[in-house]
Amino acid sequence: MNDLSKRLISGLIGSIILVFIVLKGKYLLSISVYIVSLIGLREFYKAIEKSNINPIYSIGYLGSTAVFLSFLFQGRYLSLVFAIITLSLLIYNTFNSKVSLQHISMTLLGILYIPFMIFHIIYLDSTKYIWLIFIIAFGTDTFAYISGNLFGRRKLCPKISPNKTIEGSIGGILGSTILVIGYSLYFGINPIWKMIILSISCSIVSQLGDLAASKIKRVTGIKDYGFIMPGHGGVLDRFDSIIFTTPVIYYYITSFLI
Repeated sequence: MNDLSKRLISGLIGSIILVFIVLKGKYLLSISVYIVSLIGLREFYKAIEKSNINPIYSIGYLGSTAVFLSFLFQGRYLSLVFAIITLSLLIYNTFNSKVSLQHISMTLLGILYIPFMIFHIIYLDSTKYIWLIFIIAFGTDTFAYISGNLFGRRKLCPKISPNKTIEGSIGGILGSTILVIGYSLYFGINPIWKMIILSISCSIVSQLGDLAASKIKRVTGIKDYGFIMPGHGGVLDRFDSIIFTTPVIYYYITSFLI
């Protein structure tokens, strides 16, 4: 089986599982997001170790679990959780001579970057808005790939991701916007002009999430974050754009649509 076949099959299976989990929602969605976040956090920490920085895994996992529990209670104790995480890291640094400020900083960044950001999916559970996360993120990625192959000439960020083009980026934005308009019309989400603004903004953010993850791979000298999905890499390779897009969609919807 060649790489393309593996990519298509694993992508199809992954999509079916994703749709099933989102449709079921509730505890299945929450636990699934929690597991994905921990795998993604581990991939991030493993990548950072390539730069001779040693994150504190125990605090990272425990902190992420506390953040997850806070989200289940609608973020009621989130400030307290992050205060405890910060204090724990600083105390750990004080009494462990082998730990540097870089180590504790990257430990905290990992929690903020992956679990905290992606846990916003929980807030959108059982709403018609939750599908916008995947429509925009995956739609942008798909249309950017197609447009880039057909029309790509000018490089977008050659030092970070040499295969991405400006034409592909624009195609991703236009394609995801068309999908969002269709989705909004079907489910009666109004006004449409606000949905267009959301789609364009989040499509750009989605691509920034992809570039941010690619930059970390460049700096740490790795090709993929993991091998959890054949042909797709690790969790961060597939969810990098979703991590960036999810909180933007949530806060936009709660601020301007609900």
